Amino acid sequence: MLPSGVWRIMTVVFHIGDDGPHGDGTLPSWLPGPVYIIALSVFSELLAFTAIGLIAAWGEVLPRWIPLLGGRRVPPLAAVLPAALGATILTALWTTAFVTSLSGLTIRGDQLPSDYPTNTMHGWELAFFHVTYAPLLLWGPLLAAVCFAYGRRRATRTRTS
Repeated sequence: MLPSGVWRIMTVVFHIGDDGPHGDGTLPSWLPGPVYIIALSVFSELLAFTAIGLIAAWGEVLPRWIPLLGGRRVPPLAAVLPAALGATILTALWTTAFVTSLSGLTIRGDQLPSDYPTNTMHGWELAFFHVTYAPLLLWGPLLAAVCFAYGRRRATRTRTS
């Protein structure tokens, strides 16, 4: 997740791909594209960080500094269900994006330009794009593995206590 966020922020900071064709622009007029891209990157990273709870102590017992809930055990399903749903969505999304891109289509089924993505990026930019987006294919399956391990660990602790 972090590599693709770094890439998106770099496209704003260094104006990568600014000279190429872009989508039809469905953002509201009050939301500039660069602000959207940076906000999307920050939001994605914060959302991805919640997966740390599946391996950290605060994923089993909430920290004491949290008002009203601090010190309470996290119900296993409160972590497993969102993580499993997220893993399923991420696997489907990034697999679809990868397969359609290889087929020369967008996720919506529109035809990509025949020279995509080289029509906007060349050399190191294109290589860096591929290196930073390829790990997204693993995000869903790895989240599923961590989710499974968390559920199994919590079920074992519940039975033994």
